[in-house]
Formats: sequence, C-alpha cells, structure tokens
Amino acid sequence: MDNKLKVGILGATGMVGQRFISLMENHPWFEVAELAASPRSAGKTYEEAVNGRWKMDTPMPEAVKKMIVKNVNDVEAVSANVDFVFSAVDMSKDEIKAIEEAYARTETPVVSNNSAHRWTPDVPMVVPELNPEHLEVIPFQKKRLGTTRGFVVVKPNCSIQSYTPALHALRQFGIKNVVATTYQAISGAGKTFKEWPEMVDNIIPFIGGEEEKSEQEPLRIWGHIENGVIVKAESPLITCQCIRVPVTNGHTAAVFVNFENKPSKEEMIQCWNEFRGLPQELELPSAPKQFIRYFEEENRPQAALDRMYENGMGICLGRLREDTLFDYKFVGLSHNTLRGAAGGAVLIAELLTAQKYITKK
Repeated sequence: MDNKLKVGILGATGMVGQRFISLMENHPWFEVAELAASPRSAGKTYEEAVNGRWKMDTPMPEAVKKMIVKNVNDVEAVSANVDFVFSAVDMSKDEIKAIEEAYARTETPVVSNNSAHRWTPDVPMVVPELNPEHLEVIPFQKKRLGTTRGFVVVKPNCSIQSYTPALHALRQFGIKNVVATTYQAISGAGKTFKEWPEMVDNIIPFIGGEEEKSEQEPLRIWGHIENGVIVKAESPLITCQCIRVPVTNGHTAAVFVNFENKPSKEEMIQCWNEFRGLPQELELPSAPKQFIRYFEEENRPQAALDRMYENGMGICLGRLREDTLFDYKFVGLSHNTLRGAAGGAVLIAELLTAQKYITKK
C-alpha cells in the first residue's frame, strides 16, 4: 500500500529490534523503510549484520534481508526517508536521551522502547489502554524541542505490564498498598538459553534497577499533567521484588493488594473481564479484543500456555483469593517482548497515528 507510513528501526539488530521487524511484516499501517544500528553493523545488509543471531521464532522477513543497515548516529540520513522511528538502541542512558531528541529535532517522532526518557517530565510514558491522556503533554515537549511534528514517547518497563493493568481496572475501589514479586523471563535481558546457559535449572534473585522501576513507574502512569509536565501519583505504596527465572518469554507477577473500599471477588473479576481502553474503542490493529482475561482454573495463567493470549498483547490473571494480611492476592502474566516491549510500542504508534500525532512527512 502506497499510503503506509514509513518506519525506521533504531537498534534493528538486537532482540527488540528484531521483534519490531517481525511485527512490521504485513502491518496494515506501517512498513519498514530504514534499519539503523551500531557503526559495526553499518554498511552491511541486514542479513549480514545479524549473521546467525536472528532470535525470533518466525523467519526473518524477506523484505529486510537485503536492506543496507545505516549508522544510527547518522541521524539526518536515517530520518530523511521515514515518517517516524521505533527506538531500541543499546547505549548509555545519556546517549539514548541525546540521540532520541536528535531524531525528534529532525521532525521525526520517536516511539521508544528504552528507559532513558521515562522520567523526562514532558515525555509521555504510555500504556495505551491506561493513560492515553498523557499524550496531551506532547505540545509542551515540542515547544521545548523547537519542533512542529517531532517528539519522543516511551513505553514503560516490561515487568509492570503483568500487574499494573489489573490494578488500574480496580482503581475505583481505592488501592492503598501493593506487594508484587515478578518472575521474569530471560528474553527480558535480550538472551536465549543458548547464550545464557547458567540460567538453565536456575533462578537469579536480582535484576539491576528493575525493582525501582516496578515500584515507581505505575505511579507515573497514574499521574496527571500540570503546567506542561507529568506529575506522578503519590499513591498507592508499591514494593516489589524482581527475580529472573528459566522461562523464554512471559513475565509472571504474584500480587498482594489492600483497598480503601474492599470489593468482592466477583466485582474484581467483572472489572477485569469488562475493562476496555481507547485502543479497543478505536479497534487499533494491534489492540487485543479483550485486554484482560481472568482464568478460573487454579493452575493458570502459565507462561507456556498463556503468554500468546491475544497475540501476546493481552494480560492474563488468575488465582484471585482473599489473603490473611492483605485484602486479596492474585497472579498476573504478560508477554514481555510483545505487550511489554516492541508490541506495546507498536500499539502506541497506532494510537499516535489514529490521533494524528504521527502523519506522513
């Protein structure tokens, strides 16, 4: 289709970059026009640059195999032929901030999977079903950057997708405090078992920086815009532990929660199963038809069985029951490289397109 938006993928050779490429194959609105990566990959065909490191279950799309990879630092050259870019670059936070803003200043919107801009006050961090109103801060960011169409939008950490949507759907009952332990797949570190053999038959009880993100990022999602910046919510109080487990894909969370006004179990399940957000109303291409699904079976959700629910874009919940210390406890599951990473960013781009933030150059 001639009217598809042209997309550039920054960090195209990494695991998330590969996932972006897979998701762009046959996308009804978007098509890959540029691939960019580190200087060592620049000048090679994409097939040569990846060189046996293709990590997706599906084959590398034919359309990208012979595309020449550009140097991600050649901002003008990469941005000249695209309407917007997805960012999954592997750099320091300061370098990521600088390069994403550099692309934005070429009037190229940036939809980022990186964490660098998640706390930049005028950069929206969005789960499209939860806080699409935060996109309204974009005009303030454009004013700071001196742009007319260029800006940066980010998606939150993959770990919070397994429980934050579940809590969001229950906010009417007044969430007081939350304890969450996440059991995170190795693909969250960009690894496979072949590359990380020490993860076989093992658990590592530490993921650098992950607990702070898991405790604070939901509060930013539940924040509000004030004087052109996003102010995070003051509550609820959230404490987390994040553990790496020998699972390929799918982050699981064990969650305990207290409420101001304790709902019944039936009310909670009804809220989850009936929850709809703007992506569902707009029928965006990547939006799950039913965002949250509750399983009645005692042994669900399971990563192997349920991570691909709604093409990996839905949230699975189960084991809701009353607790001795908290009001309730339950288990959540989300696909960390689909809903939690590239897929979540694609859904953001679809929402930005539907709301005319992203248009053809």
